Amino acid sequence: MQVAIYGRPSKGQTLDAAIKLISTLQSKGIEWRISDKLGEMVMRNGFKIPSNGIFFPDETLDANTSALFSIGGDGTILESVSIASAQQIPIVGIHTGRLGFLASIPYSGIEDVVSRLVHKNYLLDSRSLVSLQDNEGLFDGRNFALNEFAIMKRDSSAMITVHTHLNGTYLNSYWADGLITSTPTGSTGYSLSCGGPIITPGNESFILTPVSPHNLNVRPLIVPDTSVFTYEVEGRSKKVLVS
Repeated sequence: MQVAIYGRPSKGQTLDAAIKLISTLQSKGIEWRISDKLGEMVMRNGFKIPSNGIFFPDETLDANTSALFSIGGDGTILESVSIASAQQIPIVGIHTGRLGFLASIPYSGIEDVVSRLVHKNYLLDSRSLVSLQDNEGLFDGRNFALNEFAIMKRDSSAMITVHTHLNGTYLNSYWADGLITSTPTGSTGYSLSCGGPIITPGNESFILTPVSPHNLNVRPLIVPDTSVFTYEVEGRSKKVLVS
């Protein structure tokens, strides 16, 4: 069995969790690789890592990788998705950050979760992703997300207009501060703050949520996650923020 470990380089419990996880994996005879920056911090604290034990987040992991351990909070989980999703590698979230809705395993549960992985005593939770195709070559091919895709005004206090088509048919021109396309996982994040509904992860849906719309009768819209949205943005500024 082979696993990968990813986390943001930080001292404290993240570093402690990484060292404890590596020690537990080695005691079970499990091969492991760790992301470069977190690995450097582990080595600076006296832990030896073999030359082939480091991986870089922009490289494709071996398809035989059984799991990617994400050490941190929910933000680290979101970053892990871009590493793991191409090979459909399950993500195990160990919580050492501020928010732990997705990263739900505590530091004290590391040994138990490794044991469950070895004995295949776990459930896989499938989540919808949102992806973006654009004419600017944004995001260097990592054009997908677990939470949401957002178009936001940037350089001006004036609103922007987002002309939106749904499956090739004109839907609406949103005159607002921005527009969010959210997955069910992201429904408890930015979309919720902007008045969007909460949807359980098992629902195969997308949520289209305007940010501070000019027209008060414009409300969030729920559509199947097989839907394709097309956007064209107008505004006083020539630049908008895409995240």
